Amino acid sequence: MVILVTGASGQLGQAIRSVSAEFPEIVFHFANSSEIDISNLEQIRDAFERISPNFCINAAAYTAVDKSESEPEKAREINVKGAANLASVCLEKNSTLIHVSTDFIFDGLASEPYSEESPANPTGTYGLTKRDGEIEVQKILDRHFIVRTSWVYSEFANNFMKTMLRLASERDEISVVNDQIGTPTYAIDLARALVEIAQSGKTVYGIYNFSNEGVASWYDFAREIFDRTQSKVVLKPIPTSSFPTPAKRPAYSVLDKSRIKSVFGLKIRPWQDALAESLSKFTS
Repeated sequence: MVILVTGASGQLGQAIRSVSAEFPEIVFHFANSSEIDISNLEQIRDAFERISPNFCINAAAYTAVDKSESEPEKAREINVKGAANLASVCLEKNSTLIHVSTDFIFDGLASEPYSEESPANPTGTYGLTKRDGEIEVQKILDRHFIVRTSWVYSEFANNFMKTMLRLASERDEISVVNDQIGTPTYAIDLARALVEIAQSGKTVYGIYNFSNEGVASWYDFAREIFDRTQSKVVLKPIPTSSFPTPAKRPAYSVLDKSRIKSVFGLKIRPWQDALAESLSKFTS
């Protein structure tokens, strides 16, 4: 099996590279944005001609949530046009696309976990472009897996865990919102899940949710980070209203993962256990 991974220099792309040695029977090709710009159809075609991938895992995305409000065209170029381009070339070359999406496609007004059938209602540019990218993939290509995830962090790239650790080294006190509820997702666990979907040989195409198990606020997430690193920083809970951002965040974005677990037999660990592993790798 040959898998092409786009967005290789991003957080998820680096995580997939990190776990790739666990799958010696798979040939991985990693391409960063300078090697394959997914908004460029011909670059994708050239890569598929060279590599002939059975699967393409699209880890390339415009993920700057707040910046997307002032750069909507740039976000759309990558998240919508890029997704459509990959789906089109996968169709031409008889490949399967595993496309990563986000909890930001929801408005956050629910009070129970979102299923794959829950209606999408994004409230900002990032969520809207990711949802439109999903629609393009569904429209163009039958052989697709769309995997929605949330609150991704790891020892790679920029993310909440690393930001909290940096702030704790610079400040005596940190305030974190406690009224946005979701689930942290360790990029390594997501990476393994994506490769296992490809490896499974199953053709139950469509949308799936993946995060680690459990529920937390951003404050809970920060509290766990500091407790596990024995940080002395003072952590204060604040409402979202005290921390305005250009893009609105979903107040609730817990994902129901029963479908991905039943179809692919995935065993998903609690977010606290995954965080402990990431912290040990990052701080050792």
